[in-house]
Amino acid sequence: MKIYNALVPTLLVLLMGGCGSNSDEKKDTFSLEISDAKKSYTTEDVLSISLINKKNIEIDSVVYFLNKDKVEVSSNKLALSGKKLGEKKLKAKIYSDGNVYETNKTILILSSIKPKLYTYKILETYPHDINAYTQGLEFANDTLYESTGQYKESTLRKTDYKTGEVLKMVNLDDHYFGEGLTILNNKIYQLTWRENTGFIYNLQTMEQTGTFVYGDSKEGWGLCHDGNNIYKSDGTDKIWILNPNTLAEKDYIEIFTNTSKISSVNELEWVEGKIYANVYQQGSIAIIDPTNGAVEGVIDLTDLKDKVTQHAKLDVLNGIAYNGEPNILYITGKNWDKLFKVEISPLTP
Repeated sequence: MKIYNALVPTLLVLLMGGCGSNSDEKKDTFSLEISDAKKSYTTEDVLSISLINKKNIEIDSVVYFLNKDKVEVSSNKLALSGKKLGEKKLKAKIYSDGNVYETNKTILILSSIKPKLYTYKILETYPHDINAYTQGLEFANDTLYESTGQYKESTLRKTDYKTGEVLKMVNLDDHYFGEGLTILNNKIYQLTWRENTGFIYNLQTMEQTGTFVYGDSKEGWGLCHDGNNIYKSDGTDKIWILNPNTLAEKDYIEIFTNTSKISSVNELEWVEGKIYANVYQQGSIAIIDPTNGAVEGVIDLTDLKDKVTQHAKLDVLNGIAYNGEPNILYITGKNWDKLFKVEISPLTP
């Protein structure tokens, strides 16, 4: 027994050392090179990829990935058209005689288009509760539902948007900070900020029927849906795609223009096939392609905050609702005393 116990640590060291050496050898066997490499690429680029076989190992097959998505490389060419934006790990998995080797290179993919600028015109103005720290806004059957924040003040509300009357209200427990909401399949989904908890309510009764937790997303900020998937922002440059049945995070898109990343994505609204996202602390809304994260347009609503009653608790724009009217949005903000019906149009040069 003494001999056995003495040998165990030695065997462990030998095994660990052997595995480490083998791993290092595999890492050093291949490398990836990109011809005419650049700091960033766009979805219009086609990459010329070379797989460098440093030890002339006979290769059975090679499979390429961008992060976890399998991609096709034909004649050493990788077209970035249709690929998701952001910092991606281009990875090659090489199969040879029962062994698997890997090598990777990090690339940055930007949008290929410059965002179009939009302006607005106010069509109607409605009263809004000046004490509502608006976090989420969405219509269902011409009724406006709203989520509000702040610890000890967070609520879920059903309102008459034309009069501003709160028809029904649910108060969150004091230790929850309410965030965005969305409505799908007769259920209301509401986020909380840093509590890693979302709430599920019956749309008709507003009775809480369940909860869900977040996965890799950092916090809870905004929600919207396309009828099939739920989209969630977490205050970063990412928008997460959730399974509508389990609320599990399936994937994400990263939000980029043709020049840079857009961080602090907040309140979300699904509008005619696009995600409209308020950028926190800015009076603007980004129009985002949900397939790849490209910012296709920016709506400048900066001066809308000047059109509400100015007071000590007045805060930023943070409420976007769409009611099926083309180019029409309903906009409010944190502790705004007005809800605006606005028409969006491209800004002419």
